[in-house]
Amino acid sequence: MTERMTCDERFIALAQELNYDINGENTAGGNYAPLIRHHDELYISGMVPRTHGKIQYPGRVGLELNLEDAQAAASISAMRCLALIVDAVGSLDKIKALLRVTVYVKSTPDFVDLSEVANGASDVFSHVLGDAGRHTRTTVGVYQLPKNAAIEVDMIVALHPSA
Repeated sequence: MTERMTCDERFIALAQELNYDINGENTAGGNYAPLIRHHDELYISGMVPRTHGKIQYPGRVGLELNLEDAQAAASISAMRCLALIVDAVGSLDKIKALLRVTVYVKSTPDFVDLSEVANGASDVFSHVLGDAGRHTRTTVGVYQLPKNAAIEVDMIVALHPSA
């Protein structure tokens, strides 16, 4: 059934399944742009897992949060990235490819399952975008992220030339 759905329809269905409000969560928190378009590329600033105006899953992975929590946080951040794209270009079906995804994980020094955390974001991109959701990825463990968020995701997207 998801085969016949558009990317936008899959996005809306997943947002409903996750109880995620895709509207109004993507304003900049400072003097920067959440998204910049340069020709047929979109550069998306780091998105933390915020819904309903509040950081979800705050804390450190491997201390306050487990792998499952971190994957859920990564999925929220990924959904926020996709919501930004919808706001900017009107449809996720205009995406040709995700060129690059970076997932930052605030973790303890001994937490080594960073790639598994990032799968929370990658799984969203794959589910919603299909083949266009295949991407390169780097996952980095960090000491701190904005507002005590456990995860931050940024990305670079290629659009179809006619988009």
